[in-house]
Order: sequence, then structure tokens, then C-alpha cells
Amino acid sequence: MLVGAHVSTSGGLVRAHERGVEWGCDAIQIFHQNPRMWRPTAWKDEDVEEFNERLAAGPVRAVAIHAVYLINCASKDTEIRRKSLDSLIHALRLGDAIGAVGVVLHPGSQVKEPYEASMERVGEALRHALAESESCPLLLENTAGAGGTLGRSFEELAQLIELGGAHERLGLCLDCCHMLASGFDITSAEKLETVIDQCVEIAGLERLACLHVNDSQVPLGGNRDRHAPLPEGELGEDGLAAFLSEPRFEGLPALLETPPTGGREPGEQMPVARALREHGLAARGTT
Repeated sequence: MLVGAHVSTSGGLVRAHERGVEWGCDAIQIFHQNPRMWRPTAWKDEDVEEFNERLAAGPVRAVAIHAVYLINCASKDTEIRRKSLDSLIHALRLGDAIGAVGVVLHPGSQVKEPYEASMERVGEALRHALAESESCPLLLENTAGAGGTLGRSFEELAQLIELGGAHERLGLCLDCCHMLASGFDITSAEKLETVIDQCVEIAGLERLACLHVNDSQVPLGGNRDRHAPLPEGELGEDGLAAFLSEPRFEGLPALLETPPTGGREPGEQMPVARALREHGLAARGTT
């Protein structure tokens, strides 16, 4: 498992890599542009080139890109849809340039529109974005289940993959906070195993490419996306230890997005995540 964290790109891609190294990350996640603005970042060729050289040299071994939250591929609004597609394509093309393991995308929200039509619009957007990029995977993230959001269940995620043409570049990113909030009890190794069995049966293990590691302020089935520092939330030590030691997750980037608290950045919880992983491995009788 490649344990890492979301890092800021302030100062450029190379500076983001340096932050990952400073925090002891095996993997990092970045935004492809300012998450509060539609304007795409014009990445400098020399910055991309040096970033790739550093990534090849280690110790950071993988990078994921998180599509900005402004994107709504289900939107019927012409302007929002155009901006969403442009931003998503920009993210995938950056992923092409830096060899990212994938662009992580929240599939979208109905915004009071009919469910099936909204799902169709997401599928169309996925097909278009993949056609406008070369090789970077596009990873659909499971959502916390708030009203109107799409991707709340493995069935919905599998349907979106089908609507996206079942393209080989379409995959999944599982967020443990979102899983708990949307009603999946993953608070022990045994319960997590049952849930991942469902994911494998419905969507396929080969689609799983990335993990988000967050504790939850919200209890099981609370349907809200509220991250908590590790292990201070509803998942707690046992749930997080189980998630970080699940055998089918080995080799995947496991990225912390824990909220800054008391001046702490997500990467400052790296030692906590590694300790929880060791706890989970010990409980499973593995090392």
C-alpha cells in the first residue's frame, strides 16, 4: 500500500513533490487547478519535466489528481457543463503528462433533475473526456449519499462505468469516510471484507485504483461528507486499521485528505496512518 496525502501545488508541481517527500509520502494527490476557480492552471513544461524526473527517482512513487469540486458532469446547465468538461479534460491531460494513476472525480449531482437523465449526462461526459485525452485513468469516487449526489452505491458506480462505455480507463476510488456515511458498515475487518466482496462482485476488483483515507464526523448512514482527523471520528482505530490493511488494497495509493486542525496539514497525520496500518496488519496476523 502506498500511504500518502493530498498536497498543495502552491509554487508548482516540483514544490508539491517536495511537500510529499517532507511528509514521508509514498504517494501524493494534487488538484489540477485552483479548486475555487474555473480557470485552468497553465503548467510550465520545465516544471512538468522536473516533476517527472523526481517522481521516477522516488521516494514518492505515485501521483493522483483530484478533479476540482466545481465540476458537475450531471448538470443540465449549458455553461456549467461546458466548464465542467473543459476542467475535466484539463485534469486528464495533466494526468497524461505526469503519468498519474488517475483523475479522481465526484460523478455529479442531479440538482433536482431526473435520476436517469442525470446519469446519462454523466456517462456522456465521461465518454467525451476520455476521447479528448490519451492514457490517464478516470476514477469515479463513491459519494457520502447526500441528496442528489450520484455514485452512492456500487450499483450506481457500475452503472456509470457502463454509461461511460465500460472504457478500460474508467475505474474507482473508494473513500472510507464516504462509505460509512452512505451506509456501508466497515468498522471491522470482517464487515469491510463483506462490503468489498460486494464491490468486487458488482464493479470488479480490476476497476479499483485508488483509496481516500478519512475518518468521519458523521455516523453510519448519516449521508453527509464531513471528514475527521484520524482516528477521532466514527470509524475510529478499528475501522481505519481494517481499511488500511485490507489485503485487496495492497499496492494502491491510500491518500489522506484529513482536514487541517490546529494548524496541522493532512500529511502531518502520516505517522498516525502508518501506525493504524501496522495495527491492522498485526490484527490480521500479517506484517
